[in-house]
Amino acid sequence: MSSFYIETYGCQMNTAESDALEALFLGSGWKKADKPQDCDVAIINTCSVRQSAENRIWGRLGSYTPIKKHKKMTLILTGCMADRLGEDIKKDAPQLDYVVPVNDKLKILKIAKAACEDEEVEFVHNQDYDFAVSYYKEGEFSSFVPIMNGCNNFCSYCIVPYVRGREVSRNPEQILEEVRFLDSKGVREITLLGQNVNSYKYGEMNFPQLLQEVCKQCKSIEWVRFESPHPKDFSDDLIEVIAKEQKVAKHIHIPMQSGSTGILKAMNRKYSAEQYLSLIEKIKSRIPKITFAVDVMVGFPGETEEDFQQTLNVMDTVGYIEAYMYYWNPRKGTRACDMDNQMPENEKQERLQALIDFQLNKAASIKEKRAYGVQKVLCLSPSRDNAKQMLGRNEHNEMVVFDICSVVKPSDMVNVELLYLNGNTYVGRQV
Repeated sequence: MSSFYIETYGCQMNTAESDALEALFLGSGWKKADKPQDCDVAIINTCSVRQSAENRIWGRLGSYTPIKKHKKMTLILTGCMADRLGEDIKKDAPQLDYVVPVNDKLKILKIAKAACEDEEVEFVHNQDYDFAVSYYKEGEFSSFVPIMNGCNNFCSYCIVPYVRGREVSRNPEQILEEVRFLDSKGVREITLLGQNVNSYKYGEMNFPQLLQEVCKQCKSIEWVRFESPHPKDFSDDLIEVIAKEQKVAKHIHIPMQSGSTGILKAMNRKYSAEQYLSLIEKIKSRIPKITFAVDVMVGFPGETEEDFQQTLNVMDTVGYIEAYMYYWNPRKGTRACDMDNQMPENEKQERLQALIDFQLNKAASIKEKRAYGVQKVLCLSPSRDNAKQMLGRNEHNEMVVFDICSVVKPSDMVNVELLYLNGNTYVGRQV
């Protein structure tokens, strides 16, 4: 029996695609290895969004050189780094056997089989992205459901459109069939995925309509989430679906990137700070109990202290309970990489730290006010510190540790009374 090992870096889409690959290998009789030293085929699924991600992968590639000296193994690189660098990467990483672009990921099983039989591998590269039949990982009760791939926005700092290609939407019947399958497996929450998920369009069906149809398929599935929407495509129809559909989790991740209209224009984000705030207020007025997560970048070329303060002002006005914060990391091949007024590294780090400190204080204040009442919680795992406690997550993606009063297991949904906030985790008791 041949064995495989998969390493995954980067976004949720990469995780979903690795899960689909794992299912293909297992379904073909392969064995999953616990570590690369024990496998016949190793697959590294890569990310190119930031240089730091690629640096990690370069370091990881180096660790395979001694492994391959001591045993026969096929090493395959796939993901965005494979698209960005192509076969040229082999000049600096000769331990690689195959470099497989994103659009060809589903051919990796065929490549692996041929490699294990010492056969030559030839295949025609896909022009378009292929969706897997399913991205379910056996035993999981939270699942990703990719619904579209690629991006047409070309933000000046982002490499994604160049490596993932143009937007391609998945057939809605395939999506709904997968949701029904996940529901039958006892999955409790799903996340619809896309680089620009709310630009989904297949024939006459748009994203709000798809979201409605997905909710109709859900019985055991309690929460439907989606990542990552673009503010410019966040329609009134979508807000109405979120408000009316009980299955749609009332916690939304809406990337902002900057609170300065001038910087947003330089980023080619296609909305102003005022338009972003108007969208947030519209959502809040329609869905009063909504909570938000955000992406924020500091240190973009030309960002002034005033621009940075405008970002802090928006953070303060909106009140996010989650924030993914980072500083501008030049990506070769993007327009921003060649812009004037690049900020020194130390200044970017200082602004990022100031942003993190501000957000942590703001989120703690918001969470403290919400640390009461009864909420539905998805059980994740028993507490490591107390056998009579369970760790879970609520609808707003917040961690909750609680005393149990009945027999519960991971994947159960229970009602928990929140008592207080301990750090970033709510403490409560099952009711």
